[in-house]
Amino acid sequence: MNIIFMLIVILFLAGKNLYAQELQTNISVHDPVIIKQDSLYYIFCTGMGIADWSSKDMVHWKREKPVFEEAPKWAVEAIPGFRGHIWAPDISYYNGLYYLYYSVSAFGKNTSAIGVATNKTLHTDDPNYLWVDHGKVIQSIPGKTNWNAIDPNLITDKNGTSYLAFGSFWDGLKLVKLNKDRLSVAESIDNLPTIASRKKVSDPSGNLPAVDNNPVDAGGNAIEGAFIFKKNNYYYLFASIDYCCKGPKSTYKMIIGRSKNVQGPYLDEGGMPMAKGGGTILLQGDKNWYGVGHNAVFTDQKTDYIVFHGYDASDRGISKLRIEKLNWDKNGWPVVE
Repeated sequence: MNIIFMLIVILFLAGKNLYAQELQTNISVHDPVIIKQDSLYYIFCTGMGIADWSSKDMVHWKREKPVFEEAPKWAVEAIPGFRGHIWAPDISYYNGLYYLYYSVSAFGKNTSAIGVATNKTLHTDDPNYLWVDHGKVIQSIPGKTNWNAIDPNLITDKNGTSYLAFGSFWDGLKLVKLNKDRLSVAESIDNLPTIASRKKVSDPSGNLPAVDNNPVDAGGNAIEGAFIFKKNNYYYLFASIDYCCKGPKSTYKMIIGRSKNVQGPYLDEGGMPMAKGGGTILLQGDKNWYGVGHNAVFTDQKTDYIVFHGYDASDRGISKLRIEKLNWDKNGWPVVE
């Protein structure tokens, strides 16, 4: 009997150790978004097939299988050279389904598109777990659209109308209305409004110098990663400016503006429109982090959190997950704790 008991204990401890080995802290991610189902938190981020992590405490993370085992066929056909490395997803829940928007692109070009997939559950061990891809939502084409269809973020106004904020470089961040099913756009994409840009109102030409090997039509308009968060009477537009993805040379930082209308205009703390070069710095690099950006905001048990990636100065500038509490000052502006 003692031998059987000892075997049970050994097997139990071995199982615990195996599970512990699966859990990681200080994980490397790019462009994370977070959502909670039941008692589990899920991070979706840039990676082959869309990277997926789960956690019970937002500290210890388990790598789940990618959302897509194979590159979506429509994306391979739409984007020359695309092989399945999917960027900057956005996760939301509506009417019994989880909606996962995602970006496919050719690096440094606005040969890009945003797709969407849905699932009944995020729990990978649930028999109902199955991502259903609905294909392309919107696409940008060089020489035809002066915007870049990447970095999607879904926001719903007080009337229940859904919009997709997106964009990177070129003419800045855009906003497009979606149909009720959230799977397609509900308006013409010919003259989409710009909700944020680095182009200053004082520059009559509206041009920025082409730097860092950017395409000429993208110029130096280094802004991306839109995320709109509703808080009290305002919609807050978070965006990332300057340069990601350069390790120790990354200059990424986050800016903020707000509006009482989801369509804008979004003004910074000084009253400058973000569409005309405004934007209050929310968080930037320091001695510990070379650059920080591409954030999402998440509320859990009445506490707001900001989720983003930073380039770790203590670890060769590798991109790491950061989750910080987000407070609000007396004037209603966000403050990273």
